[in-house]
Amino acid sequence: MIFQNARLIFPDGIRDGLEVVVENGKIAAITEHGHARAKEADGSPPGSPRSRSARLRCSVPAGFVLDLHGNYLAPGFIDMHCHPLGDGDDDYQTYHLKNSSADKALMCLKNVQGMLHAGWTSIRVPGDLDVGYAHFAVRDAINSGMFEGPRIYGAGHWISVTGGGGDLNFFSYEQSGVKVDGLIVDGAEEMRKAVRTEIKYGSDWIKLLVTGAFMTAGDNPQNVHFSKEELTVAIEEAGRRDVPVMAHAHSAEGIKMSIKAGAKTIEHGSFLDDEGIDLFLKNGTYLIPTLTIGKWFLEFNENSLALAKAIALTKKHRPEVEAVLSKAIKAGVKVGVGTDLTGTNPEYCANEFSELVRLGMTPMQAIMAGTKINAEALGKIKDLGTIEVGKFADLVAVKGDPLKDIHELKSVKFVMKGGKVIKSEK
Repeated sequence: MIFQNARLIFPDGIRDGLEVVVENGKIAAITEHGHARAKEADGSPPGSPRSRSARLRCSVPAGFVLDLHGNYLAPGFIDMHCHPLGDGDDDYQTYHLKNSSADKALMCLKNVQGMLHAGWTSIRVPGDLDVGYAHFAVRDAINSGMFEGPRIYGAGHWISVTGGGGDLNFFSYEQSGVKVDGLIVDGAEEMRKAVRTEIKYGSDWIKLLVTGAFMTAGDNPQNVHFSKEELTVAIEEAGRRDVPVMAHAHSAEGIKMSIKAGAKTIEHGSFLDDEGIDLFLKNGTYLIPTLTIGKWFLEFNENSLALAKAIALTKKHRPEVEAVLSKAIKAGVKVGVGTDLTGTNPEYCANEFSELVRLGMTPMQAIMAGTKINAEALGKIKDLGTIEVGKFADLVAVKGDPLKDIHELKSVKFVMKGGKVIKSEK
């Protein structure tokens, strides 16, 4: 297939007059207009040893050329923090108690397919709302070709201390034996066992709840929950299997502990300080600030009793959190796109781009945050994140110029994943 009449978004700017050739699921060539051939008329591949005049006499078969009519072509979007097992229920702590793993797998499939159609060709799940591994069943089904969906990476569960963000802290002590949707560990050896269990069942990332959370009952996001020994063991054990670690960390101390221990990404980073910014820069750690979830709370759940704690904390701390994130962006911290949403409203997820622009990124920086930077953080930059020869043909197109209006990314007109057209609108 040949893409014509597209404006290609590269890290250094937008270029016109290029054609993109896609073969076998990958970008095979990027050429000047008129120099590409998707396939010869007799079915032979481009570049076959035939005379130039014979090749020029051949017309490209119908269906092999796609005219994008001046639309802007970007790499597929990557969401580094997505919880697709959810259905938008405002009480996520009881959601896993009310729905089976099978129910959640079906919800996950619906959500990720919606996200794919909105341009999200890859997602990372930082643990999710299940005592099992429903999202991995969906991932494996997509990878086998059973269903259409994005590339899925991530952790099966979040790992928490007793009484931490992954525990059920609103039950009385008599209610023992209720399964939680996180893995609860206390001490180095329980941590080691949890990491090994996660990897055994398919996690290609480990998720640690290093501090308290905004949303869970009975804990404080300013508190550090793991000891240095527990944190060190987790990252060392994951490292033995070449599995990176993402650290949920709101407090400044939790952020710094996680970076020093070797976490690859920090999720949220709400109360980051200057020393923490320096550590990000020194260690090359990635920050996934998840701005859109707070926007969602205030727009759609302001009167929710279940989210009262999260909404109160968001209102109280949002100005200071945004100020320090703006400072981190200006300093050059590697910031990626992560929505912290479920995908039930897939077009809404693109608000993360505009939120990053609001905090100081240029539109191009925001687009790179959701493509190139996230591909680097995933360890998949050889395959994803930019429009380059040899990479997967994960591509999205929008009608208007997103460098002039970043909100154009909410209205994706074309999606391709791995060379397969998923969506094509005029």
